[in-house]
Amino acid sequence: MNKKVAFYTLGCKLNFSETSTIARSFSSEGFDRVDFSEKADIYVINTCSVTENADKRFKTIVKQAQKANSNAFVAAVGCYAQLKPQELADVDGVDLVLGATEKFKITDYLNDLTKNDFGEVYSCEIEDADFYVGSYSIGDRTRAFLKVQDGCDYKCTYCTIPLARGISRSDTMANVLKNANEISKQNIKEIVLTGVNIGDYGKGEFGNKKHEHTFLDLVTELDKVEGIERLRISSIEPNLLKNETIDLVSKSRAFVPHFHIPLQSGSNSILKKMKRRYMRELYVDRVSKIKDVMPHACIGVDVIVGFPGETEEHFLETYNFLTELDISYLHVFTYSERDNTEAAEMEGVVPGNVRSKRSKMLRGLSVKKRRAFYESQIGTSRTVLFESENKEGYIHGFTENYVKVKTPWNPELVNTLHLVDLTGIDDDGLVRLEFSKEVLTN
Repeated sequence: MNKKVAFYTLGCKLNFSETSTIARSFSSEGFDRVDFSEKADIYVINTCSVTENADKRFKTIVKQAQKANSNAFVAAVGCYAQLKPQELADVDGVDLVLGATEKFKITDYLNDLTKNDFGEVYSCEIEDADFYVGSYSIGDRTRAFLKVQDGCDYKCTYCTIPLARGISRSDTMANVLKNANEISKQNIKEIVLTGVNIGDYGKGEFGNKKHEHTFLDLVTELDKVEGIERLRISSIEPNLLKNETIDLVSKSRAFVPHFHIPLQSGSNSILKKMKRRYMRELYVDRVSKIKDVMPHACIGVDVIVGFPGETEEHFLETYNFLTELDISYLHVFTYSERDNTEAAEMEGVVPGNVRSKRSKMLRGLSVKKRRAFYESQIGTSRTVLFESENKEGYIHGFTENYVKVKTPWNPELVNTLHLVDLTGIDDDGLVRLEFSKEVLTN
């Protein structure tokens, strides 16, 4: 019988795309993939270092694997494995820890899968992470995460990603298009573009810093890929989101009117301390440009609360800035100290209870913003891509501009696009719909 492998992914869409690629390397070696809750011969945990919570969850996930099979081989890969390999190797039950360049060669490090007396570490210096490995996920029938870029050259004072993933580098245009075409043959309707700093696409495409192609070139070419109904830009820095890209999306065949743009703070003095590459005025300009050409566009925002030196005045500056801004929802992150970052050494540490209070306030604002955006869409006609899960008798889906809808469960709707009229908001905050007569795809 074939040996069995199971995967657990912490963190971002980029991690999910890389887990999927690593899983395919196991399949080509004759392994059968099973769910993480099932008994397997090897458990692979793809780690994250962005939030403190992800670090803490690692031990719990290892215990979960040991409960399923106490004799299983446990391997850790990903960002936390690069940053603190020995810390992971010291966790009881961990056999192998692989850093940034080693994770895609994991099957080369496996011998007979016998448990080790201690965790073995294979981790390069991050300066050696200067080559690119393409990835995409096809685990979900309706959408795929397509990695187009890795690493980051920015030096934001709170962030460990450059330490975990290395310099900014890009996939070649030819390989991105090849992967997109492979995805389209799997009857997947939507591709989400992922990377660490995807607006920086083109840098390092041929092993140098020269931009052979730009992000605009990338989206222009991807828009021509046949068989993909939707393309979504996952997250892009405001200083790298150019007017030309916004205009292309507004006229695009496949790119949807949904942008996720990190802000991090609405206070210019905090943005400077963070070493972000823009001021709040540029952010306003980007949101205004999007809404000018796509009034119905959905705009999501990343924001950090409790950064060192953030006074009550700074926080209220952010809160009021976001209240007045025409955005659709927030992803709120409570600042947590990360080793080897400038911010960890800064004065003006914000107490934990204050961080929690500010986070709660912004999460409440996010609920109001999403509700207001959904209400603005009632009475409009949109296209919905339906998901594959039956949730309490309902099937859910998303419109092109990221409104989450629900309708009574019907398995024939899974992975199909339908023209619908948005009719009202349910008690759970999701949007009700009525079907148009036209079925767009099957």
